[in-house]
Amino acid sequence: MPSTEILKLPAIAIQQGANRQIYAFAMDGKLLPKVAQIWRLGRDENQDLFGYQRPEVVSHIAEIRNYVESPDAMLPNAIVVAFDSTVRFVPAKNSQLLDSEHGISGHLEVPIGASDKKPGWIVDGQQRTAAIRDADVKQFPVFVTAFITDKADEQRAQFILVNSTKPLPKGLIYELLPATDMKLPSHLQRKRVPTRLLELLNSRPQSPLLGRIQTPTNPAGIIKDNSILRMLEHSLNDGALYRRLLTSPEDDYESCAELLFAFWRAVSEVFPEDWDTPPKRSRLTHGAGIISLGHLMDAISDRFRNDLTISMEQFTADLAPLKPLCCWSTGHWDFGAGMQRKWNELQNTSRDIQLLSNYLLVHYKRLVWSVRAN
Repeated sequence: MPSTEILKLPAIAIQQGANRQIYAFAMDGKLLPKVAQIWRLGRDENQDLFGYQRPEVVSHIAEIRNYVESPDAMLPNAIVVAFDSTVRFVPAKNSQLLDSEHGISGHLEVPIGASDKKPGWIVDGQQRTAAIRDADVKQFPVFVTAFITDKADEQRAQFILVNSTKPLPKGLIYELLPATDMKLPSHLQRKRVPTRLLELLNSRPQSPLLGRIQTPTNPAGIIKDNSILRMLEHSLNDGALYRRLLTSPEDDYESCAELLFAFWRAVSEVFPEDWDTPPKRSRLTHGAGIISLGHLMDAISDRFRNDLTISMEQFTADLAPLKPLCCWSTGHWDFGAGMQRKWNELQNTSRDIQLLSNYLLVHYKRLVWSVRAN
């Protein structure tokens, strides 16, 4: 059994807030992979989220590596590391000359070598760490900023905060949000409910959208996550999902999920061929179709607004009369007033989405609502 080695890193502890400390220190970037690992974003067999880091960008790493190997290389930004509670800070004795009102000098005791599990995770700086690891240099000291936590959601929250002002893929941030409970900036807070519903649509076995939404952990999905999010956000603003959440706590998503499952199951029953076709060959799975059908879901739900639940059969009965008028993957849409559009000319733009939504809603009210109301 390998023995445990304690790596002592001279550090400064800085108090932030009432109960948190962060630690600043320097170490050889070549040694950093020995104490900290990359936790890739993924899902386990139960579709529960783990990790948060995106895949390495090989070209970016190569550029940094070439720079690190140059004689004038300088990487002034600190790498951010999260340590687990096996790491502890020990204040230095007789360090009054080095201490200040903001920082305490000492060292971090980092256990390494006892097992393959490392005590740290790279929260920010994985590309730089990989570049230094691969660079043809004997050493390359870097600054590191660290914090100690055993909570995965706190690591995710810091990862989001560090990267929210950088060109990080929005899909990655949105997929992480449901697994993060900590308070985030307001523009991200507003995304919590729709991203949680998206996760339920993509992961629940009873969902007709199971595995069909394209996300960083599900690249094989055929429907863009942004299309689903826009559909959900419209309904949460003033549609069926908004009414559902008015009558239930914000963190109770089950009622919303039941409605979404019933509606999209009905869509798959009424338009089976178009449902199983990718967006390039079907506008139903395209952003224009997903968002427009979301508006139709709100209209049908409004007709049944006095019902506690709306069944898949009720949605199916209201969708069926529209089938002959829909040209998801062949033919021309007849928008009236001499305006015809070939099925694949509809684009994921506000104008085309509005045009298609109005078309579906007008014919729904003519063929279904007005007829069944009399």
